[in-house]
Amino acid sequence: MAKSGIKILQLLRPALAFLPNVPTPEQRVSLRDRLLWSVLVLLLFLVCSQIPLYGIRSMFGDDPMYWSRLILASNRGTLMELGIGPIITASMIIQLLVGSKILDVDQNNKEEKELLSSAQKLLAIIIALVEAFAYVFSGMYGSLAEIGAFRALLIIVQLTLASTLVGLLDEILTKGYGIGSAISLFIATNVCEELFWKSFSPTKFNDEYEGAFIALFHYLWTKESKLEALRLAFYRDQLANLNSIIATVFIFFVVNYFQGFNVNISIHNKKSQGHRAPYSIKLFYTSNMPIILQSTLISNLFFISRLLFNKFGQYRIVKLLGRFKQSGFGGQSYPVSGLVYYLSPPGTLTNMINDPLRALLYILFILVSCAVFSRTWIEVSGSSPKDVFSNLKEQDITAYKSGDKFLKYRLYKYITIAASFGGMCIGILSISADILGAIGSGTGILLTCNIIYEFYEEVKKEQVESGESLF
Repeated sequence: MAKSGIKILQLLRPALAFLPNVPTPEQRVSLRDRLLWSVLVLLLFLVCSQIPLYGIRSMFGDDPMYWSRLILASNRGTLMELGIGPIITASMIIQLLVGSKILDVDQNNKEEKELLSSAQKLLAIIIALVEAFAYVFSGMYGSLAEIGAFRALLIIVQLTLASTLVGLLDEILTKGYGIGSAISLFIATNVCEELFWKSFSPTKFNDEYEGAFIALFHYLWTKESKLEALRLAFYRDQLANLNSIIATVFIFFVVNYFQGFNVNISIHNKKSQGHRAPYSIKLFYTSNMPIILQSTLISNLFFISRLLFNKFGQYRIVKLLGRFKQSGFGGQSYPVSGLVYYLSPPGTLTNMINDPLRALLYILFILVSCAVFSRTWIEVSGSSPKDVFSNLKEQDITAYKSGDKFLKYRLYKYITIAASFGGMCIGILSISADILGAIGSGTGILLTCNIIYEFYEEVKKEQVESGESLF
């Protein structure tokens, strides 16, 4: 079956050749140019996030993707409607196929790796096309009778092309023209924008300012009792409060503290006498990928369940997947029973106490899924103990005063633990942030902290290797 999977990819090779591709730079791009490319990519994304889709009639009513737009870098009714969703979903499917050995890809074979990468790109385009059809035919932009067949087709084309553009923007950065990953950059930008807006927004909801700090000064100015003003600023419901800000800052520092957890293996180059250097294995070995993949899985389940409930809510099997109720604040729907209800975050400690079964299942799902995705990801990304050992051996690097056998043993021991336990730690931090009420959701804050830290580390590493300065 594994070999047949590769044969199928070989048959797709002619079609894969027509996919848009970003060439690898012929020479090393300077640090300043890489930063410039990263800024330009981000600006293009932000511009596309404000360009409305041509042909839509209305954007009123419930948004089935409301709860996942922040993580998917999505903006309703714009070219970035689908965000990074199709790309991450394609990555998750390919990861599962490789992890289950349905696609047995030799990570040391450059041709097979490139073929798998192209297949993932094609799958992302297909998923974007399917999602675009689902969005249009579900009536998200108005009924088909209102928008007409031509406009419906035009919307589908816009969404598919915009998703393809997101993939190319990510490829620009990951191939060496920029720093980090465009997907990570878009997520961090969305979360930071949300945090800033929830802190300083001057807009009003029911005579209350949305921004937590603006609301604080408003309460102090208008309330006779200053203690009551402070109580409202710290504990008000529905809108962001000062406790949410404090929780967000706390989680940020905790994540950065855990970033420093690592194990070093002493290595040396056989060709250099007396050479000795540390090979560091971090606790967050797989970085953001486990939580990104887990969030994408949940968002897809929410989307499918919400659409099915809207169309076929009277059927029992649909209710088992998820039953939704419209919120009194903001008009958005939230799950009240079914599978998606138990896989969605309880939100507060009070909700967890009131429904301990939901809290237990949610925590187990987060921990297990993050650990599994983390272990599987190292196999797909070429960062498994086997791959690392092979790469070090090709460079004539072995364990200091020990040899290849000891190096292989240490790599298998620590990387396996870091992948599984590190993935679970990411899940625990995400749950903690949700319980504390951090702005931007626990997942969003966790991702943003990791992304900013990795961006800083990569810039610092580039400065050391190239000897360049930013200014």
